[in-house]
Amino acid sequence: MSTPAIDTHCPYCALQCGMGLRPSEGGVEVVEWADFPVNRGALCGKGRTAPEVLSSRVRLTGPLIRSRTTGRLEPAGWEEALDRVAERLVRARAGHGPDAVGVFGGGGLTNEKAYALGKFARVVLRTSQIDYNGRFCMSSAAAAHQRAFGLDRGLPFPLEDIPRTGCVILVGSNPAETMPPALRYFTRLRENGGKLIVVDPRRTRTAEQADLHLQPRPGTDLALALGLLHLVVADGLLDEGFIAGRTTGWENARSAAISHWPELVERITGVPVPQLREAVAMFCGAPDSMVLTARGPEQQSKGTDTVSAWINLCLATGRAGRPLSGYGCLTGQGNGQGGREHGQKADQLPGYRKLDDPAARAHVAGVWGVDADDLPAPGRSAYELLDALGGDVKALLLMGSNPVVSAPRAAHITERIASLDFLAVCDVVLSETAAMADVVLPVTQWAEETGTTTNLEGRVLLRRKAIDPPPGVRSDLEVLHGLAARLGWEKGFPTDPEEVFDELRRASAGGPADYSGITYERITAEDGVFWPCPDASAGAGAGAHPGTPRLFLDRFATPDGRARFIPVLHRPSAEEPDADYPLYLTTGRVLAQYQSGAQTRRVPELNATAPGPYVQLHPRLADLLGIADGEPVAVTSRRGRAVAPALISRAIRADTVFMPFHWAGEGRANTLTNPALDPTSRMPEFKVCAVRVEAAGHSPE
Repeated sequence: MSTPAIDTHCPYCALQCGMGLRPSEGGVEVVEWADFPVNRGALCGKGRTAPEVLSSRVRLTGPLIRSRTTGRLEPAGWEEALDRVAERLVRARAGHGPDAVGVFGGGGLTNEKAYALGKFARVVLRTSQIDYNGRFCMSSAAAAHQRAFGLDRGLPFPLEDIPRTGCVILVGSNPAETMPPALRYFTRLRENGGKLIVVDPRRTRTAEQADLHLQPRPGTDLALALGLLHLVVADGLLDEGFIAGRTTGWENARSAAISHWPELVERITGVPVPQLREAVAMFCGAPDSMVLTARGPEQQSKGTDTVSAWINLCLATGRAGRPLSGYGCLTGQGNGQGGREHGQKADQLPGYRKLDDPAARAHVAGVWGVDADDLPAPGRSAYELLDALGGDVKALLLMGSNPVVSAPRAAHITERIASLDFLAVCDVVLSETAAMADVVLPVTQWAEETGTTTNLEGRVLLRRKAIDPPPGVRSDLEVLHGLAARLGWEKGFPTDPEEVFDELRRASAGGPADYSGITYERITAEDGVFWPCPDASAGAGAGAHPGTPRLFLDRFATPDGRARFIPVLHRPSAEEPDADYPLYLTTGRVLAQYQSGAQTRRVPELNATAPGPYVQLHPRLADLLGIADGEPVAVTSRRGRAVAPALISRAIRADTVFMPFHWAGEGRANTLTNPALDPTSRMPEFKVCAVRVEAAGHSPE
């Protein structure tokens, strides 16, 4: 009789697909968890092969310390490694103040680890300098959500609602490659008679399945949304009752939209007016409709305003605050949602509380047993923190991120990391960033630890431990416990994840992201629990709170309960093509790799499918430049030069080239990208910059 499988979740994207793990000789094997509602047993190649990264052949199995004599990373014991980290953090703080120590987290950390990391930064280190790579994920959508609705959760409704609506506009998302099990929701939508509109400069695998593909110039999604709203107004398709009864600010938003007439929008975006009209007819002709955005419109220097324009389209047509309609964001990283809710972002405390709110500070400080006045003020955003390394930030503790590959203007960020007095990295593999560290601490992976994550629906899930880690590996919670003890905090940093989660519940109680009514037992029994979920037992009489799969049905989370229109106007990208750099570059993911590729690039099957970077360009552009398919191509921006083989395809606009961002070395796409920041979200402009392209044999200037 075979050993029963342990139900858990994939370590990769924000779907957090359910899977079973069955211990086997030499590790674990993945088996189907057919009943889990998000994916019903379906897995992509990344999830199916995830156990390969557990192998000692590819992962770290003991601490490494950079030798003062040889300059190389060499094996060391845990006590020596933790002593070295603690000593150097103390030295930086003593010499330059608490903010000389930075902390950089990751959107793949469990809620427990994200919570403990934020607490460690603010209570033990007393530094304001903490942020995480989730800032690069959906921060623009989060900011727009907050402005319009008063609350940010990726999807305000469960995925199961998508096939039941009448029309979905999918903006800058390619789930066929980024989260394949989610594609079934859009397939079922069309099988049920609904319409799918995809907005993307590329004709992706997802766009090929759409009823209508709008192919705008990169960086013009804001104008496109305003043009659609203009047509809604001009054609009398507004929901006047909804606008009057459940919103504020319509007149200013209306004026902004009216100034973006269809012919102007066609000139800006390249999308023909008949297609604009067809999109409005599909969206407004259905009884229910949704707009879903992803990194395409969000990773722009105007990303927050762009998302606000799409939200305005939903509000003006009454497609919000009711079943089967609304705006949502398809979160990217595995715990990008929960990772920011519980204290990794520079301006936030657990429960999605604001760090500059006195009441929030008092509540969380009470849970932590410290004086609220001792909590630091908000610090720098992710890119600004990385840019400050080696300046007033002298030492950095980094967990679960690889900015050498993933940060914009990556060559500059690599130089900033190299200029640090001290770098400590906690990771499962020797990533490009870990290879630069002074101390590397090997930590447990998803199958070797228990902890919660929060998926793109706001469903809090439980990953369960299936196997023991190698003897030389410790959990991130054990690392923080050991460092805290060395820095004078013997208590307050437990290593048991459920104990940490129970404290997180208390810290989040009463906050926007209230987890206080969620327990490990409930998650197991209910296949996850949607936040907010207050602890109903604290009130009078009622039983357990059921959780909140659908937000805003009765009121929005604003003081007056009304959604807010935000008036926005189109503006150019921070960097538009010119005579020296005449083309657009946009970046993104491919099916077989994930994020910086630090883990997936160590899986042979995935590498065989996607062995390296490439430059996708249109045949007309290739002919103009004299470039053949497969030939090495140099792409140059104002920040640097990358080289990769040409992939000639009619799936991309002739004025645009595309590069996936999973690789280091000369094909590193983020060597080229622009760190121009959105003024509200502080999101860098990954999705659009100006470049020139030539055969790689040509000498760069």
